[in-house]
Amino acid sequence: MGNEAFVESVLQEIIRPGVERLMSSRYFSELREGKLSKKRLKGFALQHYLSNHAINKGLAFCMVKNASNPPAYNQFVELFVEESSHPALMKRFGEALGLTDRDFENEIMIFECVAHTAAIIRGMFLGSAAETRAGALVNETMVQRYSDEFDTALAKHYGLDSRARTFFTVHGKVDQEHTAMAAETIARNANTDREKELVRVAAKNMVRFKLAKFDGIYDAYA
Repeated sequence: MGNEAFVESVLQEIIRPGVERLMSSRYFSELREGKLSKKRLKGFALQHYLSNHAINKGLAFCMVKNASNPPAYNQFVELFVEESSHPALMKRFGEALGLTDRDFENEIMIFECVAHTAAIIRGMFLGSAAETRAGALVNETMVQRYSDEFDTALAKHYGLDSRARTFFTVHGKVDQEHTAMAAETIARNANTDREKELVRVAAKNMVRFKLAKFDGIYDAYA
């Protein structure tokens, strides 16, 4: 199996089924119907804002850590530049729902979001190149899909304008580039059976973390 075929097998066997499970979860089933409470929408805004900040700090650290490795350094720079505005865009979404600066300052990350964010940062610091990007391939694929769901539902059922929905419209497009970048990195670096197994396990784990994140938000903001 060539490496491109291997990446496609990971997408087909692990990631795409994970996306469908996420879309059929309580959170997104209610969102599509316009039945998801504003409290749970606010919960996502608060938790994702905190996660974005942590991830950006991880990217900044990895830029310094990989300063002597131009390919890795350049990839982290590109990711940081593209991700750096996302906390502010998520905060804008939350403010459109009625959240305040104080809400964002005082919120504490719930268990499931700590676990999901920690897995991402663990991959940055300790994972091999292919293993790290496997987690990214899961996250970017899922974010791309759920951003489209949010964008449609927020306009249709919750009356949010395009400015409030910018986070989701941006991710619906930008994450197509990020998934392609992650897939290319995996294909280039997963050259042994061990690396391929690390990729598969990382993808399976990240799917579980992502599903748990939204279940956690749904329950914590009941």
